[in-house]
Amino acid sequence: MAGGRIRRPARTAQAPHQGRAVVFSARVGAGHDAAANEISRRLAGAGLQVDRYDFLDQLPGAVGRMMCDSYHNMLVAAPWSYQMLYGALDRSRGLSLQVSFFSALSTRRMLDAIGTDARVVVSTYPLASQVLGRLRAHGRLHVPVVTYLTDYSVHRLWVAEGVDGHTAVHDVAAAQARALGAAQVVTVDPAVDPRFYPSTEASRARARAKFGLPAEGKLALLVGGSWGIGEFDQTVRDIKATGLAQCVVVCGQNDDLRKRLLEQGVEHVYGWVDDMPGLMHACDVLVQNAGGMTVYEARACRLPVVTYRTLPGHGETNAQALDEAGTAPWVRDAADLRVTLEKALRELPWQVVPDFAADPVAVILGMAPQQGAASIGRIPKQRDRRNRRWERRLRGVRFGTAGRDAGEQDEFDYETREVA
Repeated sequence: MAGGRIRRPARTAQAPHQGRAVVFSARVGAGHDAAANEISRRLAGAGLQVDRYDFLDQLPGAVGRMMCDSYHNMLVAAPWSYQMLYGALDRSRGLSLQVSFFSALSTRRMLDAIGTDARVVVSTYPLASQVLGRLRAHGRLHVPVVTYLTDYSVHRLWVAEGVDGHTAVHDVAAAQARALGAAQVVTVDPAVDPRFYPSTEASRARARAKFGLPAEGKLALLVGGSWGIGEFDQTVRDIKATGLAQCVVVCGQNDDLRKRLLEQGVEHVYGWVDDMPGLMHACDVLVQNAGGMTVYEARACRLPVVTYRTLPGHGETNAQALDEAGTAPWVRDAADLRVTLEKALRELPWQVVPDFAADPVAVILGMAPQQGAASIGRIPKQRDRRNRRWERRLRGVRFGTAGRDAGEQDEFDYETREVA
């Protein structure tokens, strides 16, 4: 497959780094939290104490819950309204107003959460990055801030003045971030849970038996994020019409969708699935509509990915970026679905090579001072010769888990603290 630098990363070694890291995410869908979970696990494995915070909980009263519910309701009931909001926030005035509002509401709690002993702050959520960047730019926060860009496409909301560094999951995303003025952008390995590893014929057979799926025949895995949002009914009909694969649908928390599809006679329908690595091993192609973490997990399992009937806003921009990168073709018309699925279903697992690069935690720690450092300074925005050498060294670090040998196991002995 085309796109990006294709390299086999080495296994992460235990490093002697110590200190405390603070990670901010948000329960808006599951992708931001999934990235934060894996980054936290790796930071803990490097010897840091890690404290996790939900940005929505840093807002007063019910503001965070109302914000999350509004986002969900827009996507479900009025997708056009989310498209309008997404476009408005891409304009500087709309962005500035929103950042000012959320900064005023969350600054005190975020500073209290970070405290005085943190070595580095990591954000996997754009609004958290905006608030943290403003604190850095105004001299109120003296700890390096690193934004982990979770998507292939980069909205203006992700890039904040004052943030010291950014990690991007592909060169396409890195280029978009730099075009928006992001400081210190490094392409990294997507932070994927090590349970997602390349499938084999044996793991495929075990997974199909576990989920009660047919032992033979092609299976198309349909996902719409943790909320189960998208045009699933029509997507199922379109795939069935091709005659190429049976649909396996994951509805997440959308129980109404699950019941509706079962009533329509769709045989393989699931709600929330804990063993997504197993289900990915069981299937032959992933059909998704939003981009993000599920795509990286599928690539780690060597599962071909197709984008179809995209969500508005980030769904469309991610689809375009994934298509440009050669990671997942974007089917814009139902008439083109059959040809694209045929091509994806012909791919063998070992032909689906992920476009991985440096380990994100190696990059994050490279931007953070060692414990006991005399002072903490901002990384200069101007990329002088020394900064360029630094970036090249980070790009030379080849860590990660998705390129490991099939069947190789990891021990989950790292702990992080989830702080309300």
